[in-house]
Amino acid sequence: MSARRDRFGLRDVVAEATSGVGARPVRLLLTVLGTVLGIASVVVTIGLAQTAANRVNERFDAVAATQATAEPATRSTWSGRQQAIGSLPWDAPERAQRLAGVEAAATVSPVDLGGATVSTVAVHDPSAPALAPPPVVATSPGLLDAVGGHLREGRFFDAGHDARGDRVVVLGADAAARLGVTRVATQPSVFIGDVAYQVVGLLDRVERRPDLLGALVVPQGTAAADLGLVSPAALQLRIAVGAGATVAEQLPIALAPDAPDRVDVSVPPPPAAVQDEVRADLNVVFLALGGVALLIGGVGIANVTLLSVMERAGEIGLRRALGARRRDVAAQFVAESVLVGALGGLIGAALGVGVVAVVSLTQEWTPILDLRVVAAAAAVGALVGLLAGGYPAAKAARLEPVAALRSGL
Repeated sequence: MSARRDRFGLRDVVAEATSGVGARPVRLLLTVLGTVLGIASVVVTIGLAQTAANRVNERFDAVAATQATAEPATRSTWSGRQQAIGSLPWDAPERAQRLAGVEAAATVSPVDLGGATVSTVAVHDPSAPALAPPPVVATSPGLLDAVGGHLREGRFFDAGHDARGDRVVVLGADAAARLGVTRVATQPSVFIGDVAYQVVGLLDRVERRPDLLGALVVPQGTAAADLGLVSPAALQLRIAVGAGATVAEQLPIALAPDAPDRVDVSVPPPPAAVQDEVRADLNVVFLALGGVALLIGGVGIANVTLLSVMERAGEIGLRRALGARRRDVAAQFVAESVLVGALGGLIGAALGVGVVAVVSLTQEWTPILDLRVVAAAAAVGALVGLLAGGYPAAKAARLEPVAALRSGL
């Protein structure tokens, strides 16, 4: 005949924990609310991080992944300054566009005015305060395609203007507003020093070089003839997505066959690597916020469980007097905490999925959420309950039967 088992088993612990948790529905609701908010915060932040990272990557692929530049290599002088050890050819855009993966190319060169003024009037008032002139940039005719530029009015100069060294200029939107030029129909002119340049176009949007919106853009042939430009300073390229490695390998040879090491080429990293970096950065930030919310939920469970231990001291004393072991008492309160945490995890996971779906729908995003995160939410809630209930359970187990009965009277 087997010995009678008069100790609590797993079924008894679960039954008592369920009864204890359900005995106070209002308190259960308030306790679960903290865990629900914590788990929901984690699910929402992870889901929105993944969704936002995907959105950022889409934007990155559209602009940054297709941008590359080439410049003369430099070296440090004894004074610490960087000195160019090479130069780009005048026909650098034509050479670059022969390469596979290069869709558009244009030179971009800042021009040193040597103290010359820039204005829309030929006569200067000596009493007027001196203002820093807008920068002047010399480019080749294919600039708009290379940088994703758009003209608000007028036209961009062409190869004929560049070859003849015509004195024409395209104004960026900020530079035009600064100089008071609003239209090109009246054939306005801008004076660089004492030389007039006719405004032929107004630039209002640039995807890859927003600094051009504050500049005066002139043909590089004109800058070479009038403004002392010796050679192009940089080559701006628009390349196909994924062509960065090929362009980086072949472009220096195309621009400087005799000394390719004198040309530095900057290309975007592989899109997949950037996607992983963006997603990882966003996950770190949002997980930190979700972790704080989850910690608050755990503290709430611990406080309520500890209060329950104090209120049920008489019950604990009676159980101990009837033969319940310390570990039986501890197991009951741990089970109650785990049950509350798991319930909060389930509700919080469902709430978090709903929030991610609603936000993505309103923003017209594609919602992305790892189902493993949702499945693990209940387990995380239970784990939080387990950790939060450890101290209250240990405190309940340490109560002596006589003292517990006295305090419960």
